[in-house]
Amino acid sequence: MFSLLKKYSEKLYSQGLAHPEKTAFLALDDRVYSLTGVVPSGTVKELTKVFDRMDINSLLYATPEEPYRRILKEVIKELVYLKDRPVIVPEDCETRTFFHDIPVIERLSADAVVSALSERKAAIVVEPISIVSRGSVSPEETFVSFSSTCFSTFVKYFYDHLCYVSECKNKGFRPSGQRLKAFREISAFVDLTIPKARDMRLLKGPPRDETTAIDMIKEAGSKVVSCRLVDSFFGNISLLFDNRIYISQTAASLDELSEAIDIIPLDCSSTAGITSSSELPTHVAVYRSSDVRFILHGHPRFAVIMSMYCDRECEFKGDCYARCPEQRSICAVPVVPGEIGAGPTGIVKTVPKLLKESDAVVVIGHGVFTTGRKDFNHPFMRMVEIEECCRLRYYKLVDI
Repeated sequence: MFSLLKKYSEKLYSQGLAHPEKTAFLALDDRVYSLTGVVPSGTVKELTKVFDRMDINSLLYATPEEPYRRILKEVIKELVYLKDRPVIVPEDCETRTFFHDIPVIERLSADAVVSALSERKAAIVVEPISIVSRGSVSPEETFVSFSSTCFSTFVKYFYDHLCYVSECKNKGFRPSGQRLKAFREISAFVDLTIPKARDMRLLKGPPRDETTAIDMIKEAGSKVVSCRLVDSFFGNISLLFDNRIYISQTAASLDELSEAIDIIPLDCSSTAGITSSSELPTHVAVYRSSDVRFILHGHPRFAVIMSMYCDRECEFKGDCYARCPEQRSICAVPVVPGEIGAGPTGIVKTVPKLLKESDAVVVIGHGVFTTGRKDFNHPFMRMVEIEECCRLRYYKLVDI
């Protein structure tokens, strides 16, 4: 158990989320194990009490690194109350699917953690600013919840700021100087944390055999994570070789795909797809309707933010992520609505038909699909280009 805590503590650090010295990671096996840095007095004692009151496997408490720490301070200034409990409500797909909302607690205590995490996976602590997350099965789940909280609050902060500045411009208001100062300071951290991906090169294709196909998926998944084009385990990846789809499993971390790739006949004539990504139907539809052979799906942050931004008034406001009727694009890439899966408003209804003509599609509040015909080099670089373009477009819009 201690090795698992160490593994995910190192992942927090490598992905720029939290430093081990500001982290308390606890997990239950034959006893409660802990990996602890320098945290406020009494933290471990309070977290240990939670295991007696909740059916959980692990808990993570950490002060996030910048820009997340400052972002948390800003987003909790605009709390809403649901059933008399303070929460923040990001509008991206991950939050809708994974969190619904993120509770906010004033200070860390066993009572506060139990109350906040009885129905949610993570919570924000106000004093000192931090995140506490839990897992019912393994420390990986706890890490994912922490990572996703960082992603969701990042998207919320930057999206809300864009809407705020746009409203000020439209109404002729002068934006708050204090708010603009905070934005500049946060943005400085963001610019420093963007990994350089332009010079990366992936394995050349097409694959020669099954081993090569698997190696190509593993490498591409690792690069997508290292370049922060996807957070935690969200996103998926596949290729078509020898009339079979090689695809990442549902809930698989894209940088750990060695034992998490399913191989499914293109006609889906086996049950192997039962553990595959929830977006398998979309991948199948793309392969059947085009000459695409490689698909990457990630959640680049500024692409997600820009996909959510629309200043038009329509009857689907608030539900546009699933039903938007408008035809629009970002950086010459089509933007489409769609929910996860194959339901009536699922992305299987919107993404495949556009990928017949375009090598990329952005799904509102969800992420980017990019495709290739030879290997993952083109879809990887397209995702990098789209994210860079969306970031530049974003900063142009918020320029005062």
